[in-house]
Amino acid sequence: MRHLATLLCLLSAPVLCHAQFFDNFDGPEINGWFTMTGDGWAEMKLVPHDGYARLEVDATKDPFNVWWAIVKQDVSKYLDMEKLKDPAYELRVEMRIRPSIGPRRFNVMINTQRTTDYHKQLREYDIADTTEWHTLSMTTQDLDALPGDELNVQFGITDWGHDQYYVDIDHYKADIVRVDTSAPDLGEPLIYHPETPKLKSFSQHLPASHDALINADFPKVNFHHWTSGKSRVLTVSSRQWPILRWDFESDTQTQATGPGVLELTTHSIAKGGNYIAPFGEDLGVEFGKIRIIEVFEGDPAWDQSTVTYRSFTQGADIETLINSQMIFDTALAEKDGDKTYITLSRPVMQRLLDGTTKGLIIRPLGAIEASIYDSEDSNSANAPTLHFN
Repeated sequence: MRHLATLLCLLSAPVLCHAQFFDNFDGPEINGWFTMTGDGWAEMKLVPHDGYARLEVDATKDPFNVWWAIVKQDVSKYLDMEKLKDPAYELRVEMRIRPSIGPRRFNVMINTQRTTDYHKQLREYDIADTTEWHTLSMTTQDLDALPGDELNVQFGITDWGHDQYYVDIDHYKADIVRVDTSAPDLGEPLIYHPETPKLKSFSQHLPASHDALINADFPKVNFHHWTSGKSRVLTVSSRQWPILRWDFESDTQTQATGPGVLELTTHSIAKGGNYIAPFGEDLGVEFGKIRIIEVFEGDPAWDQSTVTYRSFTQGADIETLINSQMIFDTALAEKDGDKTYITLSRPVMQRLLDGTTKGLIIRPLGAIEASIYDSEDSNSANAPTLHFN
């Protein structure tokens, strides 16, 4: 009987064994998981497959690509919550996943019904490979959870694009562990919206080798001499987008050792609109920003003095050339000469250094016309600049 009880404990999903939550998604049904989408019109399902669950998202009807989709479960009943009174203990979650497209970021969040800072126990993971399974884990830091609280474990994807996507989940595990004896986290947990590193911490400060504008309405026109008064600028608007690329020196280290920072200098901004009235506050506050996006394909050696929309895309749909999940959405500094600093994660920096990412494109999120100084302005300190080690 003792062996039978052990076997039943191992086969049930999710299971309550040794005060640990473990769901291996081996059954014909998926139990206990709550699904939710927001900030747009994406639709999702969590579907059982042969030994794993599939998180399916259909974002084909979503116009803005700021949607999110999550699966969530309260695992407090499976865990010894008393341990969390002791600061020596934290919650560790682990999942084994396989995405349909890459590179893409995923996020893992832990929260309770009392949580107000939703970023503290939130990490992102950047995965490029779509053929293998990837095991990721996250250990909380100073988790505020007590006996009687909900303890919600959450897995989500955001802003992946306007298509249909999926993530396969082989298992999800949650356990309360002693931090001083637990193994390092698996994968590369990335802080969500990290603080910008100090520029003096970087050894390389590289202005864009080429920066230019492409305009989808005038695909044969080169806009190299775009000006505002006497200033050379790059203006982002609905159908006109700055593109940036760097020619890294042959002696530049090709392995990224950490994040980098993109520096942009504002010339002028025109924006407005009451987005909250039609879209609600959660979605409405997302607009009036710029999006920093990786370029994967197209002409890799375009020249700022000759590049056009047509030559850059080489006849392809531009949406197939770029990462439909932006690096970062940000409000641009408001005043002439003010700086905007965008942190580029280590995986993004790695793709830039090894040439997987051919450059960056800046697009608007909302109705905005914003000009930044380009690299050929008379004040070289205003050039778009990449800081890295």
